[in-house]
Amino acid sequence: MAGNNSYTIVEYFGGDDGYRCGYCKNDKGNFSHGMWSHSMTVQDYQDLIDRGWRRSGKYVYKPIMKKTCCPQYTIRCHALNFQPSKSHKKILKKMSKYISKGDLPAAQEDGEPMDSVCEEAGPREPTKVCQSDLKVDASADIKDEIPNCSAAEEVQKNSVDSTAGSSENSQNDSASVSEGGTDAKTPNPGLGADPSRPPSRKAKDLRRERRLQKDQKRQHGAGVSPAKPAHTNQTKTLEEFISESLEDSSSDRLEVRLVRSNPPNPQFKASFDASYQVYKLYQMAIHKDPPDKPSESQFRRFLCDSPLEAEHSPDGPEMGYGSFHQQYWLDGRIIAVGVIDILPTCVSSVYLYYHPDFTSLSLGSYSALREIAFTRKLQKQSTKLCYYYLGFYVHSCPKMRYKGQYRPADLLCPESYTWVSVEQCIPLLNNSRYARLNQDPDAGDSQAVKDVGRALVLHKRTVMPYIVYSRKFKGRSDTAEVQEYASLVGQDCAERILLYRS
Repeated sequence: MAGNNSYTIVEYFGGDDGYRCGYCKNDKGNFSHGMWSHSMTVQDYQDLIDRGWRRSGKYVYKPIMKKTCCPQYTIRCHALNFQPSKSHKKILKKMSKYISKGDLPAAQEDGEPMDSVCEEAGPREPTKVCQSDLKVDASADIKDEIPNCSAAEEVQKNSVDSTAGSSENSQNDSASVSEGGTDAKTPNPGLGADPSRPPSRKAKDLRRERRLQKDQKRQHGAGVSPAKPAHTNQTKTLEEFISESLEDSSSDRLEVRLVRSNPPNPQFKASFDASYQVYKLYQMAIHKDPPDKPSESQFRRFLCDSPLEAEHSPDGPEMGYGSFHQQYWLDGRIIAVGVIDILPTCVSSVYLYYHPDFTSLSLGSYSALREIAFTRKLQKQSTKLCYYYLGFYVHSCPKMRYKGQYRPADLLCPESYTWVSVEQCIPLLNNSRYARLNQDPDAGDSQAVKDVGRALVLHKRTVMPYIVYSRKFKGRSDTAEVQEYASLVGQDCAERILLYRS
């Protein structure tokens, strides 16, 4: 994945001040720990979201669960085992009806509930840091101070004089990847069909089977014993439902394009203005922003900028890991954009915005179904990439409970950092806004900090373990802050991520 010279570099800001909550609108009720990420590897971000962190642009935050007004629990869906519910099928049929006949349903009163961008967080200006300027503290006492410290040894082995990143793979990002209705691409050599799921069938065969079932029902009503059709008990997959909703000429009208947003590829740049205009209309209509608030700089900062580097791996997805925009094009215009991160074990949904004229199509739910199908497609290329993260589940906000409908799903326990099924969590959250979800009293945090001295820090362009830093600068009183930071990111991340010290 990341090259040997790639490091995650963060500035930790703590979480003392409250700010406006996007869910209950409490002006000072939302509390979170935060840090600015100058750069971040996809593996480090994967580990951080598995500890309750989430990014908004380059700002990474973690709700203070016992203090914040609306506790936010990280939620993930088991994409491979997902089966659409009746309401999900209705959404797919609604889209199909609009595309084929132009029938737009009556608009919903409040639109579809969606996450709010974390705009008020991250009040401080980050320090400018360049990875190419980093150097390793060559003090002879590092190994003596930290015996068997794998992180310190790794830092000493790697040269950090060259620019970080994976530019050698950048040619793979020069073109957008189409995820549209006509997804008939030549399969990659050796991938083949997934034996764990039913085989795909042609639309013509599906229509023939439906006609046969209708004939059998009529025969049964007339007292004729029907013959058993093939595939009687076979449950249709999500992909089959999506394919049916895009049959015939409709597949030429709706196209889903995947474009890399960081670093931006040519297709992202070419569609930037059109994408921004959709975002501006969305913020004004759905979130009631004044016309001057959804500025282009805000759009770039929260939805285009990303600390994640473009990384590639031999056993990873063909487009690589990192940050992307999934654009929904209908008749040559963008109607919605899903901001997503492709990580080692998941597709993580960051945000979704859409043209308000299409509010009644439930594009938030529709895009989630498409992103789950996209995750399943990527899993064929990278076997461990099998989860779809929906961001935060907010049980105290009824409009945000819809995320729990994408099952099977788990919520992250805020104390043990283990996953617990949604079904087990809901009774606990019905009784209390905050709850320890893992009911095993002996289950602890496997990444609890055992030695803060192993945490890596970056001071004056020099990388060193915190124990070395603290002895070199004895007058500094930041031990409590570093200890808090390390406990929030976990021992392993603390030994890999560079914590900036001024």
